[in-house]
Amino acid sequence: MRLSSYKGVTESFYLITKQSFFKGAHVQDFQIHGTKFTYHATSKDFTDKIPFKNIREQNNEAKKPIIIWAHGWGHTHQNWLPLITPLEQQAEHIALDLPGFGQSPPPPEDWGTEHYADAIAAWLKDNNFPPVLWIGHSFGCRVGLQIAARHPECIKAMSLISGAGLKRKRSPLKKLYFYIRIKLFKLLRKRVPEGTFKDKLMAKFGSADYKDAGAMRKVFIRVVNEDLTPQTQDVQCPVTLIYGENDTETPAEFGTRLKQLISNSQLHILSDQDHYSVLQNGRHQVIKLLSDFIKENG
Repeated sequence: MRLSSYKGVTESFYLITKQSFFKGAHVQDFQIHGTKFTYHATSKDFTDKIPFKNIREQNNEAKKPIIIWAHGWGHTHQNWLPLITPLEQQAEHIALDLPGFGQSPPPPEDWGTEHYADAIAAWLKDNNFPPVLWIGHSFGCRVGLQIAARHPECIKAMSLISGAGLKRKRSPLKKLYFYIRIKLFKLLRKRVPEGTFKDKLMAKFGSADYKDAGAMRKVFIRVVNEDLTPQTQDVQCPVTLIYGENDTETPAEFGTRLKQLISNSQLHILSDQDHYSVLQNGRHQVIKLLSDFIKENG
C-alpha cells in the first residue's frame, strides 16, 4: 500500500484489509494524491466499497471497530495472522507491513518512530478514518505511543504487547559495562575497514537485530536509542499492557513502569511467556485479553 505524501516524501506501506489472510483474497490498487495503494480483501463486494475516504460511513453501517495491527522489529503482518483470525468477526482488521519490513520498502530517510507515527496519522486523517484501536508488538508499540501522544484524535484505545520504548534500569556496574561496550563498538565501526574482519567484529559486538538490520541499520540505531517516557505522559486513551513474565527483550518491569506513567492503563503479565512466545505458545491468553479489549473499547 502506498501512503499519501507526507512532508513532500512518499511513504510506502503494505496494507492487509479485512479477511485477506484467507485464500481467495482479492487484490486491487487505487490512487490517492497520485500515490498507489494496494489492499487485499476476501470478497470483491468489500473491495468495491473502498476508497478509504468512505470508510467512516462504511464502518458506521457495520458498527464494527477498526483495528490497526503494527508488528515488531524484523516481523511482518504475517506474524499477526494467528491472532487476527479468531478475532475476525469482532472488527475490521488492517495489518501493516511497516516501511522496511515485509513487502514495504525502507523509508527514504533514517526515520525515528515519530516519522512512522506522523506518516500513519496522515494516512488515517486523509482517508477519514474514525478513531481506531491500535494493537502493537514491541516496535509497533513504540509507533503506537508516538501516534497516541502526537495525534490523540486518531487513536481510540491501544493494546501494547511486549511494548518497547523505555530505557532499562541498570546498576552502576552494568551502566559502565554497556557504556564501554557501546564506545568500543562505535570506535570499531568507524576505524576498521570494510571486509570480513569488520563483519566478524560487528557480529560479536552488535545485537542480533543490529546484525540482521541491513539497510535498516541506521533506523534501528535511532529507534533503540529513543526514550519515549515523555510521550507516555501525553497518552490519554485507554491502554491495555500485556507482557511475558520471562521477557528479556522488553522485561515485564517495562509494563509496570508504563502502567505508572499512563493514567488510564491496565497491566497483564503472562506466566512462563517471553518476548516472542506471547504471540506463539501464549497467544490463546493474548487472544482472550484482546477480545475483552475490543469489547470494552470498540
